[in-house]
Amino acid sequence: MIKTLLIPGLDGSPAPHWQHWWAATDPTALIVEQRSWSKPTLEAWLTEIAAATLIHPGAVLVGHSLGAIAIVRLLASWPQVRVAGALLVAPAEPSRSPRTQAFGCIPQLDLGVPTIVAASTNDPWMDHDRARNLSEDWGADFIDMGEAGHINVASGYGPWPEGCALRDLLWPLGCGMPALTKSARFVPELHAQVFS
Repeated sequence: MIKTLLIPGLDGSPAPHWQHWWAATDPTALIVEQRSWSKPTLEAWLTEIAAATLIHPGAVLVGHSLGAIAIVRLLASWPQVRVAGALLVAPAEPSRSPRTQAFGCIPQLDLGVPTIVAASTNDPWMDHDRARNLSEDWGADFIDMGEAGHINVASGYGPWPEGCALRDLLWPLGCGMPALTKSARFVPELHAQVFS
């Protein structure tokens, strides 16, 4: 049973990116493939992600960078999609690159599912305050990763087991704990649970 659908960002998540590690080591995790990782088209990406949720209903969506924004666009456009929750890691501002501008403005509305945003204070793809404000708009819990860059290989992230622990908070069976509810806002305690 697939419980995690991994949504990489621009250019995919080749080894040794943490999404690649998860897909290679967790039989319940699957990367949602795209026709083009280097020339992203919003409609094509959303179609692939939506199709994956139909095949694997109730999975947690885990997006990195532009993949996080694709998840937001999917949940904002198609609220009927059946997912357990979303982990949005280092969301990227599409306007920061001509290659991603087609993803347009980021929706600023409650996503309707339990969501965690993990963002750093020195991410070149989105300002920390912007990520925090968007997480509030999305009804998400916010994890401040400190100076973690883009939370990718260049920032020193390989397998990233803490990320798996965050994902498991969204999955009813993860770590033997109940899933987050949409109204959960115990962010300091959440951070302490995962990173202590």
